[in-house]
Amino acid sequence: MRFGIFYEHQLPRPWEDGAEHRLLKDALEQVEIADRVGFDYVWEVEHHFLEEYSHSSAPEVFLAACSQRTRRIRLGHGIVQLPPRVNHPARVAERIATLDLISDGRVDFGTGESSSAAELGGFLVERERKREMWADALDAITRILVEEPFAGWESEHFSMPPRNVLPKPLQKPHPPLWVACSRRETIHLAARRGIGALSFSFVEPEDAAKWVAEYYELLESDECAPAGFAVNPNVAVVLPMMLHEDERTAIERGIDGGNFFGYSLVHYYSGIPHSPGRTDIWQEFGERRDATGFSRAGVTADRQPLGVKVLQQGFGSLRGAIGTPAQVTQLVERYEAAGVDQVIFVLQAGRNRHEHICESLELFGREVLPRFAERADERDRERLERLGPAIERALARRDPPRHAPPYAIDEQAELARHARRRRAEALDLRALVGAVADDARLRAQRRGRDALRRLVAGRTDAELERRFGRRLVQKAVFGALARAYDPRLGGGFEGDIAYELRDGRGAAAARWTIRVGGQRASLLEGDGRDPAVTIRMRVADWARIVAGELHPVDALLTGRTEVEGDLAVAARLSEMFGGPSPY
Repeated sequence: MRFGIFYEHQLPRPWEDGAEHRLLKDALEQVEIADRVGFDYVWEVEHHFLEEYSHSSAPEVFLAACSQRTRRIRLGHGIVQLPPRVNHPARVAERIATLDLISDGRVDFGTGESSSAAELGGFLVERERKREMWADALDAITRILVEEPFAGWESEHFSMPPRNVLPKPLQKPHPPLWVACSRRETIHLAARRGIGALSFSFVEPEDAAKWVAEYYELLESDECAPAGFAVNPNVAVVLPMMLHEDERTAIERGIDGGNFFGYSLVHYYSGIPHSPGRTDIWQEFGERRDATGFSRAGVTADRQPLGVKVLQQGFGSLRGAIGTPAQVTQLVERYEAAGVDQVIFVLQAGRNRHEHICESLELFGREVLPRFAERADERDRERLERLGPAIERALARRDPPRHAPPYAIDEQAELARHARRRRAEALDLRALVGAVADDARLRAQRRGRDALRRLVAGRTDAELERRFGRRLVQKAVFGALARAYDPRLGGGFEGDIAYELRDGRGAAAARWTIRVGGQRASLLEGDGRDPAVTIRMRVADWARIVAGELHPVDALLTGRTEVEGDLAVAARLSEMFGGPSPY
């Protein structure tokens, strides 16, 4: 088992003068301690415009500082946002290689595509195309890191003539590759591309065991076609953490930070309205935490085995590794038994205090880490020996580095070729036909919602329950939602979404399942199989949501709906199904 610490650089309001400066300097001191006590990784994310949740927009600068204040800890650049509108692939390769050189080959290269509206909209990245942008950019970047010179690139997403991109990384052929995963299908993608899975879903050990088994089964299969020129077989999970010998003290010091981490993540990834420079997420957290399932009262010091989530109404509170060394050791042992390769802890969250974070790191290094360190190297060797033949077969399926023919730099000719290509794209009739089809689909959906709105407007709960409680009406509405599914916005999701409708007394009245598979969605009556998301609500509230009269987020925050399962999928359901669905 390997261990890491993870930074979003959270900074809740109000912001005092010098707060960001102190935040970064404290984090550097924490990384020094983590290196000294034996942690294997420090991970830092790249985010933009997510005030309070993440002030980590230049991780390459922070990690470079870490490299000069540490000796052995690996530097997890996790993640770099790869859509070319955010980061040009050549610039990503240059930064990764430079960081690898100045750190003596300690970089791990985590990748991602972002999914927050603030970031995608801020850089004008089309949500439905971000996955293909990620794949395209990753292919290019790995080639830039190994080809000398880089043979150039022509795709829908970016163009570049041949250039010798320097420097090259110290690790050969390149640093280990990872991808951020928040749902099961992305972990499958990581396995099929031969890269490490950075799971940012807060998952229980027993659930993680299923993901790990599926990951390694796919990685060893003929479906594995590596994204890079080396395979990195690894599954990591992320947990909130705060340690103290007294459980009650650990909770007092860490639970608010862990819950704010979860609340602020939901804030930015569930479509809650945000006004830049004005919205106070910390204040909203204090006002709404009970109603949204982040109640402090739900976490008690009872010396029981730790669970990642304390299940309550709605999302439930985060607990994770907040407790005593003995409790955290037991939790980590369960992850080790599940086959997880690395546990990454979030300590710097909310208003968690610097001195408490430092004490936790010291305590973990003294009381917990030594129990696992002795067998970590042996476990890694056994895993790589077992996977060796499969990795060799997978790399044989990877197209090799290219050899660029003799090429003379000609600025004017290169610009002219690029301009001709852009003009051709502007005249692409297929894009025009697609836009017309999309417009027709949107008009049909709008007409349907207008009709629903007229049926719902001004009705009482009892009237809505009588009208929308009938099986045929529910079948028609859920069927329309299934038909509205847009696979371009599905992000590769496949699985079941379950809906439990309740009557006015709160008793279960009907169950429906929308099953997504391939390029379409279908409706099933009753329970599905192991749904990725389960949504519970009264019939009247469901009617108002599908008619657009009640916003799904408002229903959640006021406790009128309950959501269980993969929160990242739940946050995307509205856009996947063409508008105001019940998530």
